[in-house]
Amino acid sequence: MATFGHITRERCAQLGRALTAAGLSWTANGRQDKPEFLTYTATDAHGREWSISPATSNQITPSRPASIWQAQCTEPMHRSPVLSARAVVDHIRAFPA
Repeated sequence: MATFGHITRERCAQLGRALTAAGLSWTANGRQDKPEFLTYTATDAHGREWSISPATSNQITPSRPASIWQAQCTEPMHRSPVLSARAVVDHIRAFPA
């Protein structure tokens, strides 16, 4: 079973700051106490809703320990690679219309 020890309050704060700096509206479900249930929802400039959640331990590459977030959009169906907070926000912003 995967563990989520890589999710810390600081890492969550980094994601929140990156989303805010990018001008994206977002909410979090507040489940930092249970990272396996933690999700953020962000809306991009095209009105698409993205769900951002932590990657599981087996998805994280030891050489890239800050890359812990993965974003998913259902319209169109797309899942990002596992990325850092800033990179996942850049991925959402750059996704074509």
